[in-house]
Amino acid sequence: MADVTSREKVLKKIRKALTTKSASEVGDLDLESEIFISSEEPLEIQFAQNFSTLNGKFVFCENEAEFIENFEFFIKDNSWKNIFCLESSIKEILTKGNIKFSDKEEEFMSTDIGVTLCECLIARTGSIMITSKQTSGRRLPIYSNYHIVIAYTSQLLYNIKDGLKFIRDKYGSSIPSMITTISGPSKTADIEKTLVQGAHGPKEVFVFLIDDVQLTD
Repeated sequence: MADVTSREKVLKKIRKALTTKSASEVGDLDLESEIFISSEEPLEIQFAQNFSTLNGKFVFCENEAEFIENFEFFIKDNSWKNIFCLESSIKEILTKGNIKFSDKEEEFMSTDIGVTLCECLIARTGSIMITSKQTSGRRLPIYSNYHIVIAYTSQLLYNIKDGLKFIRDKYGSSIPSMITTISGPSKTADIEKTLVQGAHGPKEVFVFLIDDVQLTD
């Protein structure tokens, strides 16, 4: 009987709390202020540090010619073959550099190296923002064993909300059906608690950042 009485007392307090309005009022929520401490480092430095921490491979290039040199080095050093690219601007660069690639749909399934652009880079999280509106579409960024992203310093933004605003401003009412971020190569520890890299996508993700906002004195 004592237990029942105690239980009733607790339930009575709960019912009273639910029916009694709090005297305090909740003020307007501030959704604009940053909750993270901003770094004084340039965005390219922040991105490089955070992306590398996530096991991403970062390469800075002063111009497109230096990108070709660096890309050729990685191709030879890693014995890369079956490079696939659909982005017109990248295809022009690769063609100028005499780098062999394919853009034929029938050769997509044999792709080992997927080369794409991105919408923007998020410095604070070291993430690559991509959408389904890009020429590369949904498949190429996740299908190939190695995902090569070519980006420019003008595409660097600080936070994810800045990236989403960029997408809204760029596409207006025609928002892409897929907006996502890539933060390093895919990995999982679902199997026997052993970390496996490249389980659900590329084994490695490279970002070649080309400087198109060079400072002058």
